[in-house]
Amino acid sequence: MRVIAGLYRGRQLKTPPDNKTRPTSDRLRETLFNVLAPHIGDETRFLDLCAGTGAVGIEAISRGVAFVSFVDRSKKSCALIEENLDKLHIPENQTEIFGLDAENFCGRKHETGWDVAFYDPPYDADYALVLHEFGFNRTLLNKGGILVVEHHAKKSVPDAVGDLRRWRVLKQGETTLSFYEYE
Repeated sequence: MRVIAGLYRGRQLKTPPDNKTRPTSDRLRETLFNVLAPHIGDETRFLDLCAGTGAVGIEAISRGVAFVSFVDRSKKSCALIEENLDKLHIPENQTEIFGLDAENFCGRKHETGWDVAFYDPPYDADYALVLHEFGFNRTLLNKGGILVVEHHAKKSVPDAVGDLRRWRVLKQGETTLSFYEYE
């Protein structure tokens, strides 16, 4: 697995030795960031939920976001994210890592929201709780913010939850990206 574009383009990332983590493919990350490009700038705050290897958040940093919050319930994944950040010499003031599950993290009070949130849980997970938090807790996303949900093409996710509306769906193989924003 490698960083696709930007400052760390071409750099290899460490991957877990087991098959428990399903990293977002290079091709899908490229598609994702082609859509997100107009929403990414030097003040953008990015949230990588169920971060796994941290590849999506690291790609965001490489492409110029100001700050990334990585969230994963696995201590091994958090350690792997830290290793990848250290390997690329990404400054510590650009990142934070939380060893929490996505539901717990989203249910907490946060002083500052995010401009882009990427949610990629295991495909068999119940997406409803996290989508509910984003739909009814308007402090998670900043004004104009976007939530992107990666899910299996056969798994249905709602078109709307609370104030959150899906505005785009991209399918690539068996994977789908659903893009949401507030009405």
